[in-house]
Amino acid sequence: MNSSSYSIYVVDDDDWYRKLLVYTLELNPDFKVTAFEDGTTLLKAVKKERPEVLTLDYRLPDINGEDLLKQVLSISPHTKVIVISEQSEIETAVSLLKSGAFDYITKTKDIKERLHNVIKHIRERSDLEERIEELQTEVQGKYDFQKSIIGQSEPLKKVFHLLQKATSTNISVIINGETGTGKEVIAKAIHYNSDRKNNPFVAVNMSAIPKELAESELFGHEKGAFTGAASRHIGKFEQAKGGTLFLDEMGEMDKTLQAKILRALQEREIVRVGGKDTIKIDCRIIAATHRDLLSEVKEGNFREDLYFRLFGLTINLPPLRERGKDILLLAKHFIKAFCKENNMAEKKLSSEASKKLMGYGYPGNIRELKSVVELSVVMAEGDTIQAEDISFGTKDIIAEFSGEEMTLKEYNLKIVKHYLQTYDDDIKLVAQKLDIGQSTIYRMLKEM
Repeated sequence: MNSSSYSIYVVDDDDWYRKLLVYTLELNPDFKVTAFEDGTTLLKAVKKERPEVLTLDYRLPDINGEDLLKQVLSISPHTKVIVISEQSEIETAVSLLKSGAFDYITKTKDIKERLHNVIKHIRERSDLEERIEELQTEVQGKYDFQKSIIGQSEPLKKVFHLLQKATSTNISVIINGETGTGKEVIAKAIHYNSDRKNNPFVAVNMSAIPKELAESELFGHEKGAFTGAASRHIGKFEQAKGGTLFLDEMGEMDKTLQAKILRALQEREIVRVGGKDTIKIDCRIIAATHRDLLSEVKEGNFREDLYFRLFGLTINLPPLRERGKDILLLAKHFIKAFCKENNMAEKKLSSEASKKLMGYGYPGNIRELKSVVELSVVMAEGDTIQAEDISFGTKDIIAEFSGEEMTLKEYNLKIVKHYLQTYDDDIKLVAQKLDIGQSTIYRMLKEM
């Protein structure tokens, strides 16, 4: 907003009072004030210029105040209208506020102070609205597919293709993927690129909510509904009104809660715990799970009717180990972000460090990679991250290869190779760690 051209229109048929209002407003050098003595002239001006604020005399000779208010707002919806009247008429004030007036002021001795306070409030609110719009644009940009989802691998290109389809409609979406593959990032990308982007994105991790609190968390509760319910609580379904409700780890819900969610989705309404009134809901559902829900249905762990109610577009997220050079793209992204957040000079990966990152299986997927590279930045002495700066911790080695079918011999070879990479080919140390002889390792290396 350009404060030097903050435009205010004044319309009043009383010549003396109109001049008083103009004088009062022009005490602020930021205001550009234009005066009118009738509604017809005002409307012609509004069609040419959209003022930020209009002070409107309720009783004009040519046009009824409420009719003029509606006409002004139809031409310039963003103009804030302050109605000024000689009498304090509650019913009239309520009617005008419902019709879109920002405020209603009576012609009293303190009109000058009240008018300046109202306009100050208008400007503060306008600044806040502009900031909210900027933040929404910033968030939407952040979750642009190409910015929020980093990678160029073929498996990820398939995900991008499905994301385009997910954002063009309100179809239900199920996101499948191992823990740490970025299911919530995908859900946010769908939401912030859909027609619901200006409304809330509400995420709830079903595996993190105690069974006895899950219903209250989703549907809300009334005061006194149970011990400890000291006040009314609005649940996630209501919080997500007009937006998206992301149900992470959907497969972890018990059958009782599944039945209640099914009813909510079918009827498009809920009842708070301890309440009687039905509440209409309007939110898109995106569900995510690391489980195979169809298998869970066959085993009797997940309701078939809820599965088909949720079933829509399925997006399968590939594990990091299947994304090839995306590992390095992500690693460089995390290094850059971490250095920026901590006011550090950006560091680069040596070729050996890159090879070490590419040779690991990442059972924790993207989440694990992020932790690994951030630690490597801290451990690196110079401006380059070396292989010895990278540590994969004490992750379960078997979990690293859980996605592959191998013989016992192949597993053993993989395990030895992993330990050699982790401990920089120190055969003596690896032999100690695995409690085997060095000769055994040499024999395995020969077989490799």
